[in-house]
Amino acid sequence: MPFSFLVVNGPNLGCLGKRQPEIYGTKSLQDIPALLDKFFGPNVQDMIRLEFYQSNHEGAIIDRIEQAREEGVDGLIINAGALTHTSLALADCLAWVQIPFIEVHISNVMAREEQIRHTTLLGRYARGIIAGFGILGYALAIKGLYEYLNDSKNPLHA
Repeated sequence: MPFSFLVVNGPNLGCLGKRQPEIYGTKSLQDIPALLDKFFGPNVQDMIRLEFYQSNHEGAIIDRIEQAREEGVDGLIINAGALTHTSLALADCLAWVQIPFIEVHISNVMAREEQIRHTTLLGRYARGIIAGFGILGYALAIKGLYEYLNDSKNPLHA
């Protein structure tokens, strides 16, 4: 049975590929399946069931993550955009739902505005953080989360 992953994107991320390409690149979320084929091969759907969700609204994102818990989603990939640095409510949600997740940033946030972007309120609850690889970061996060969950189901790695 494949793992089910929810890929959550926060404010402004629905415009990837158009929005500030000098920072975020020219690829969009629709380019992710081709990247996954490179990592997993053409039978990726046999291993991972992916759902994508994007909202510009903090409460809607929290509602969707809480719903994912009820649905038994195995893992989350989250690019919360600016909410990463500002939303205690989102951090609290990720802490209590206890779904393993990886935080993704398209740009290298450590090379950007120090006052705000060097802080992540979500990171302390994440299995890992991937930043600076463009949309490739999503594929890296999915691969990493898949490997983590696959290993954790193996009694020798638990």
